[in-house]
Amino acid sequence: MSQSVVPATGEERRQAEAQAVKQSEESPPKELDALHTEHGDTTIADTVVAKIAGIAAREVPGVFAMGNAARRAIGNITQRIPGGGSQASVTGGVSVEKGEREATVEVSVVVEYGASIVTVSEQIRENVIRAVEHGTGLEVVSVDINVSDVHLPDEDADDMPAASDAPLR
Repeated sequence: MSQSVVPATGEERRQAEAQAVKQSEESPPKELDALHTEHGDTTIADTVVAKIAGIAAREVPGVFAMGNAARRAIGNITQRIPGGGSQASVTGGVSVEKGEREATVEVSVVVEYGASIVTVSEQIRENVIRAVEHGTGLEVVSVDINVSDVHLPDEDADDMPAASDAPLR
């Protein structure tokens, strides 16, 4: 039993070509890049971008801490709770908005007294852009920096007991 194939008529071929053109116009070809290949797509969670940005911001000299005072206070409390956070959260002070190919990052920092806020901000911006783009393949559209406080050298002394408070032996 052989099956014979009936060739399409000229009209059927034109209709098939028109249908193919219409479908290709409706769904443009997929743009390929590092995260979107012909073999599949890679998606990256916002928390991944926030962690990379947080680590990159902390590496900059002049950054004393991340986040505002309330965020740091909550972080200190959770660190004291057993199992509540043995290491500081690297995403504290970082918020991210991310699309398929682009990301914006907002970083809140406390700067050491004496450091140039402008220089520290520029270095944070450069470091975050380099780290996020290299680590994720996303294009960083902007890095907004909020300097929430300045850490003064004498603030460290307030946390330690004074020598006169020590018991005499």
